[in-house]
Amino acid sequence: MEPAHEPGKVAGLRIVVMGTGPFAVPMFRALLASRHHVLALVTRPDKAAPGRRASVNPMREAAEAAGVAVTAPQRINDPAAIDELVALAPDLFVVCDYGQILVPAVLEVAPLGGINLHGSLLPRHRGAAPVQWAILAGDEVTGACCIHMTPQLDGGSVIVARSTPIGATETAAQLEARLAAFGPELVLEAIQRVDAPHRPAGAVGIHQDPALVTKAPRLSKADGIVDWNLAAARIARMPRGLDPWPRATTFLHAAGAEAGAAPTRLVLEEVVEGPAAPPGTLAGSIVSLDDSGVAVACGDGGTVIIRRVVPEGRRSMAVGEFLRGRFLGVGAQMGRG
Repeated sequence: MEPAHEPGKVAGLRIVVMGTGPFAVPMFRALLASRHHVLALVTRPDKAAPGRRASVNPMREAAEAAGVAVTAPQRINDPAAIDELVALAPDLFVVCDYGQILVPAVLEVAPLGGINLHGSLLPRHRGAAPVQWAILAGDEVTGACCIHMTPQLDGGSVIVARSTPIGATETAAQLEARLAAFGPELVLEAIQRVDAPHRPAGAVGIHQDPALVTKAPRLSKADGIVDWNLAAARIARMPRGLDPWPRATTFLHAAGAEAGAAPTRLVLEEVVEGPAAPPGTLAGSIVSLDDSGVAVACGDGGTVIIRRVVPEGRRSMAVGEFLRGRFLGVGAQMGRG
């Protein structure tokens, strides 16, 4: 049954939201407070390793708190899942941080198709981790946008976008929270444009330039291991770009009295670019160290200075504290485990 409307209130669209992560929560709450009708949330199935709890699903929590129906099909493109969507009779899909690509048969269920909220200025950084890759790439500006969806990953026409500078010390977690706050405005404006009367048939928005496409694939633990052959600027961005996961990680292979010992795993919390390394220095070699920082040679001939670390099994500490009582000198090597 169609929900009742307040007197004088313009009828809203019937919307199915698809999403899982925290980036989608602000726009979801804005939809719940709008004139539109959120019929259901489609989210990823809960997964848990044996003996462990399933990871937190912020969108499921938000939907259940609001009394919105939740469904979590293994594959949204399976016939049974499509039948479930057909039964809901949505006008539009609103998708953000969902994790599955919708085939044409799904998008065609909603007469207006789908819009997707994405955490970059497409076509730059298509993929699952746009915020992290924007920092890792050294971008000075990023943003968020809404696209009119196609079956191609993040390939639809850009309906509306908003840009913002990336702070010099801003982490991925901090930047993602800022970009998520753009979501309500962008999604509501995109819906208005998609549902505009007498609009031309077909996709709404500006087509993406294929020549400007860059990729932002989902991160893995391996992406957090520092490759010291990279340029110093790129390594210095890793602690910010990989916060809160998988975090920038290296292994200290000590010299001298500690030679032959197992390497020490270190999470790098604070790293800045340093001066040039002595000519011929091997990438990953410590070139100087004191209580203010450990300078490590990088692949481009520069250095980074490590100021704060988390040794495996211990708390965060300044590098001076880490060095106390440790036999460590110039020439010790940072590298993979």
